[in-house]
Amino acid sequence: MDLGIDGRWAVIGAASRGLGQGCAKALAREGVNLVINSRSAEALDATARALRQSNAGIEVRAVAGDIGDEAVRTAILDACPQIDILVTNNGGPPPGDFRDWTREDWLQAVEANMLTPIELIKATVDDMAARGFGRVVNITSGAVKAPIDVLGLSNGARSGLTGFVAGLARQPQLASRNVTINNLLPGAFDTERLRGGLDAASKASGQDVARIREQRLAGIPARRFGSAEEFGEVCAFLCSQQAGYLTGQNILLDGGGYPGTF
Repeated sequence: MDLGIDGRWAVIGAASRGLGQGCAKALAREGVNLVINSRSAEALDATARALRQSNAGIEVRAVAGDIGDEAVRTAILDACPQIDILVTNNGGPPPGDFRDWTREDWLQAVEANMLTPIELIKATVDDMAARGFGRVVNITSGAVKAPIDVLGLSNGARSGLTGFVAGLARQPQLASRNVTINNLLPGAFDTERLRGGLDAASKASGQDVARIREQRLAGIPARRFGSAEEFGEVCAFLCSQQAGYLTGQNILLDGGGYPGTF
């Protein structure tokens, strides 16, 4: 399927690896020009080179730094001639017990996973509406629908973003101008972050990491972890011309792990 976004420009956060990189690869295959960001300049430059090699017809610009920093956000936005697609993505806060978290811990989580995406959305959607096309995809977490007790910081901050998007996406001045805003909720994907979590669980429990992996897979009806590539393909579809009637939704990709009807 031709997604109808060849020649568009996209901004993608945390794109040097994992799910963000998967989204960048999928959009590059569709002929989308990219401005990519991550904290690691070395990893980001390597990703930019690979994306250029994957499609010589696109332009790829890399802006390294913490996207939570206002100056970095400004540099990212300035690097993009016209933002047609915005994929907000950022690392999640650490796990733990809420009894141990300070006010500063909460403020950092909200800043990174709620306020930063909102600032990026604020800076882009009205221009999208003026041009008659815009796609915003926020990478959040399956924990928004099925909270994980040790991820309280993430549960709270990402749920706040979800509630905000539910109202914003339905503003007629955006929806009637072909601007859609959706959230993409990953379950367990085979990324560096997941593998690190399995290793940590193995060390904490004394069990072999292969056993920990098997236990995790047993809770997923698909009996496998997702791949960054397939996550990226779903993201690309949400950014497509064909997805213009889909907005304000939470799209859960978890191999059937969520047990609810709604």
